Amino acid sequence: MARLSSFRWIRLAVVGIAMALPAFPARAQIICGVHDILVARLAATFEEKRLGYGVAGQVAIFEVFVSAGGTWTILMTDVKGQACILAAGDGWEDTLATTIGQSGG
Repeated sequence: MARLSSFRWIRLAVVGIAMALPAFPARAQIICGVHDILVARLAATFEEKRLGYGVAGQVAIFEVFVSAGGTWTILMTDVKGQACILAAGDGWEDTLATTIGQSGG
């Protein structure tokens, strides 16, 4: 039951983000387009490859792309194939996954 509740929360958050994207001012420079084209540009421009992804219910897929040089991008794609870059930066550090209660990471 708790897991189902968390999926509802995630779905609401994703829908809220998707609805808010057009409201961002132009200076925020949210970049949207066809998924395959954005992924190809991330590879060509920054040499970024997909590190992993997560599914947010039946609403969207979130992907994390990283490069050996430390650049990273978070890409959200909706069920219609519209993809938007939500965040990007540099200084990516891989960490080992730890369970709750363990130090590290």
